[in-house]
Amino acid sequence: MLVGLNISNIVLIEKLNLEFGCGLNVLTGETGAGKSILLDALSLALGARSDVGLVRHGCDMASVVAEFDSVPSSIATILSEFDIDCDDGLILRRTLSVDGKSKAWVNDTPVSIKTLKSIGDALVEIHGQFANHALLNQATHRPTLDAFAQNNIPTFKNLLHTTKECYDKLHAAEKRLSQLQDMLERSASEREFLEHNVAELQKLNPQPGEEEELSTRRANMMNAEKNSAILKEALEALSPRGNSLDSQLFAVAHILQRIKGDANPYSEQIDKLYDIAESVAQIAQSLEPEDSDVANMDEIEERLFAIRAAARKHRVSADELVQKLAEMTEQLNAIDNSDAELQKLTDDVKRHRTEFNTASKALSDARRMASEMLRAQLLSELPDLKLGSADFMIECKSCNATYSGTDDVTFMIKTNPGSPFAPLHKSASGGELARLMLAMRVVLSGGEDTITFIFDEVDTGISGATASAVGARLNRLASAGQALVITHSAQVAGYANRHFKIAKSVTDDKTTTSVREILADERVNEIARIISGAEITPESITMAKTLIKG
Repeated sequence: MLVGLNISNIVLIEKLNLEFGCGLNVLTGETGAGKSILLDALSLALGARSDVGLVRHGCDMASVVAEFDSVPSSIATILSEFDIDCDDGLILRRTLSVDGKSKAWVNDTPVSIKTLKSIGDALVEIHGQFANHALLNQATHRPTLDAFAQNNIPTFKNLLHTTKECYDKLHAAEKRLSQLQDMLERSASEREFLEHNVAELQKLNPQPGEEEELSTRRANMMNAEKNSAILKEALEALSPRGNSLDSQLFAVAHILQRIKGDANPYSEQIDKLYDIAESVAQIAQSLEPEDSDVANMDEIEERLFAIRAAARKHRVSADELVQKLAEMTEQLNAIDNSDAELQKLTDDVKRHRTEFNTASKALSDARRMASEMLRAQLLSELPDLKLGSADFMIECKSCNATYSGTDDVTFMIKTNPGSPFAPLHKSASGGELARLMLAMRVVLSGGEDTITFIFDEVDTGISGATASAVGARLNRLASAGQALVITHSAQVAGYANRHFKIAKSVTDDKTTTSVREILADERVNEIARIISGAEITPESITMAKTLIKG
């Protein structure tokens, strides 16, 4: 519901702050006071095409802010895309500069004008000049009929749910069948290629992680081969001319032991020579190359290169060769078992199609029942709205299957006897169309989402009882939500829950439009002015009091 409207520098409006309430909000004023300007300003905030002519003369920029206290579920997806929190309502803001640049925000988050319009269309439905009301879009007719059916046929919601479930199952089965057929078509032409590659990979029998293991072993072997040469060189250095260093040290120690005396003066040196000789022998023994797998180097390299070549051939990593083999094996098995699998999936599609056809047929029958109910209710509203010669019907044609069945729904109308039915937006215009939309909205009211309706020129060409009937229906429509009505009819104004007066004043050669809520005697006088014109008479005052409902 629209709870606030702030307008700055729009044509004749310099600064304006309005607070609207639930129910029927009526705006009246003399011709030329600026009622259309108010609607233009609100439309700008809702994402309408900008016109630089709306910027007040002498100002650089105009702005409009529209505040809503509730948000329909239909725009939840749009808001989530921008991470806009709407728990406390929505504030739509639009600016327009004299150079034609326009910017938009939703809860202080910048959005495109297209996004703003999508949100605005879900919040407000305008009927009248420059209207873009949803019912003129044929794409909304089926959802609108379904919403009416859910409010009037207890089983309809279950029929919708069952049809969607059946369609989802049918769609999934058709997708699986199509995928199998595509795979078989491709695989059949590549069978020989598949058989060759499967046999090749089966023979190779690659294992996950094998490439890394072989690569590590190969590197270790190459290092071992290099280290063996280094050790050999070290041993040769310890054994010059084939005579090992430790044997030479032992020989020297033995010779020194032959020195005669009570105590060998070289006993300490002899012991050291023996220790050194033993150490050299141990070093030489430790430097002997260990037995390694060098002999298997060629075999390891051959397998490593074969695995890498297979990976390059199939354009996967070496570790993915196992999965590739499984996929190609599955393709071959599918070819071998194609007849049985193909028959199974074909039977599944046939079974799910039968289930869907049964569900969609029941849904179509319910829609036709709802169509007759909607037609009867709408036709009962038309005579009081001076549309007694009009006729309405709902055309349901078969279309391609969707989750909502097989019905293509179009609202059809004819306004004159003898003329053919035509789509809604081609058969009426002006106030006639606005009254028709009013009747439809009254009949269709009761949906989950409550939006704001705006009616302009709904009272064109009517008066008396017809105008009173229009006012009564506007009040009914607004009773569960909100409607804003710009009117010249005293009968319509009498049904208002809140009444706003639009006035134009000239001071210091400056023209300004103002809007304010009027109450009590001031409201009586405004309705009396509408009745009698410039001069308010006692009779018009009495009539105004009679027209004010409550």
